[in-house]
Amino acid sequence: MRFNDALLGLGFLALSIAVLLDIQGFPSFQGQSIGPGAFPGLIAVLLACCSVALIWRGWRGRREQGVIAVGAWLSSPRHVRNFLLAVGALIFYIAAADRLGFLICGTFILSSLFLTLRVIPALAAPLAVLLPLLIHVMFYKLLRVPLPWGVLPPLY
Repeated sequence: MRFNDALLGLGFLALSIAVLLDIQGFPSFQGQSIGPGAFPGLIAVLLACCSVALIWRGWRGRREQGVIAVGAWLSSPRHVRNFLLAVGALIFYIAAADRLGFLICGTFILSSLFLTLRVIPALAAPLAVLLPLLIHVMFYKLLRVPLPWGVLPPLY
């Protein structure tokens, strides 16, 4: 699915305006001209400029492109199923990660994705168990970002 650049530009322009309105409430530091909202504000202004360019380009090409062009993958049941599975996996993780934990959710999600995408089961099973463990160790030890343990007791 392809959206006209004018639609995307309007969305990004709305985002940049929302950021600019939100940073107005950021506190200012005494004795400094640059506060915590300076860099988000700069990025929002640059995003707004790019958004105006996208809107202009989309407006000029609206006759050739149309508003929305539907991709060929939407007529393929296999592609639609894979897309819905990926979205469902994200929703499942958001809903269940705190209760079940990252390791259990990650193993379940990877197992279902691997088997649906026809990965060899002899390869899918160990990868579905080892990859969440590796990711958990990387986040916990290297990045110092704790992932939810859920029903499992903390191992370290």
